[in-house]
Parts: sequence; structure tokens; C-alpha cells
Amino acid sequence: MDKTMTALPRTALAHTVAGTMTRVHRWLEALQPAALLAARLYVARVFFLSGLTKLRDWETTVALFTDEYHVPLLSPEVAAAMGTAGELALPVLLVLGLGGRFAAAGLSVVNVVAVISLAELSEPALQQHVFWGSLLLGLLLWGAGRWSVDHWLLRRWLRR
Repeated sequence: MDKTMTALPRTALAHTVAGTMTRVHRWLEALQPAALLAARLYVARVFFLSGLTKLRDWETTVALFTDEYHVPLLSPEVAAAMGTAGELALPVLLVLGLGGRFAAAGLSVVNVVAVISLAELSEPALQQHVFWGSLLLGLLLWGAGRWSVDHWLLRRWLRR
């Protein structure tokens, strides 16, 4: 190495790397509310539309729960009613971020039951369920985020 060239001292390099990592971390943290909202909206839409489809033709829904979906421990009528109710109510809570973790947990149960109860599930369909489950797990772990009714209520409650 040429003696006229000076290398950045190790402490300066460490400070530069640490500063860059801190800025990246802050930037990613700033994106978290938007990412959590996007996950909530995406998953809620999938399940809500599925619930609307079941509601539109109730006879077919009950027939599907009788012939195709084999939900353990429940009669087809009860399973159809519970599944449809969950697919319609829980997404609304999830979008609002009201009881966000509860809604994510409930939709996770609906998701797992759907995978277990279908006799045959194609690989692409299974991958969709895994993706939805991953988004729901993230919402379970981190909550609905700052852009939610949960966050607003918590801040309001802590101010008292």
C-alpha cells in the first residue's frame, strides 16, 4: 500500500457503517405501519370475498361443506355458518385494526381449517394459504400497527 494513501481509521469506518445501518433501520421502521395496513387489507379482502361468495348461494355452500369440506367435529351446517360468519366479520375487524390480533388469530383458524378440511388441494392453492398464513402470523406477532383503531385506543387509554 502506498504510504501517501491513508486508510479510513477503523473507528471512523465503524461509525459510518453504524450510521448507515441506523438510517436504514429508521427508514424500515417508518414503512412498518404502511406494510401492516397493506397486509391487513390484502388478507381481509381475500377472506371477505370468500364469505360473500358463500353467502350468495347458501345451498351450494352447505352442499360444499357436506361433500367437499370435511370439517372435523362439526356438522356441515354449523361449519358453513361459522366459516361464513368468520370470513365476513373478522376481515372487517382486521381492516379497522380493531382487535387486530384477535381477527388475525381467527382468520388463521379459518385458514388452517380450510387447508385441513379440503380432501384435495392443489400446490398453487396450498401456497396461497401459506402466504395468507404468513401475513396473518406477522399481524399476530406485531399487531395491527400505528394506523389502527387498536393503536388509537391504546394511546387514548394510556393518556388517562
